[in-house]
Amino acid sequence: MLLRKDQFCWQPASQQAFDQLKLLMMEALVLATPDFSLSFALETDASDTAMSFVLLQDSHSIAHYSKAFCPRLQRASAYVRELHAIISAVRKWRHYLLGHPFVILIDHQSLKDLMSQVI
Repeated sequence: MLLRKDQFCWQPASQQAFDQLKLLMMEALVLATPDFSLSFALETDASDTAMSFVLLQDSHSIAHYSKAFCPRLQRASAYVRELHAIISAVRKWRHYLLGHPFVILIDHQSLKDLMSQVI
């Protein structure tokens, strides 16, 4: 409503949303330090245009990363984009993951059975 031409009208709901946005922007995102005696979790997600992943430990964020896909990957299937996100995340944080148990968390059903697929 506020973005339409010649219809700018600041209302109480607009002020409330703006105040909440300011509070969220001022709060620092707290990242935990890794504890190598615990296992890691790697949560990945891919959309049509980008991928993002988070390295977690005991539900605390260790690191975040996101990147836009190149035009070739934007045209690829969801399966390929999700798999690319997993591979990129493992490569990005291999120094944390190498030699330590970790779990990959994804929301793509066909990749959940990746290890049992016969190609």
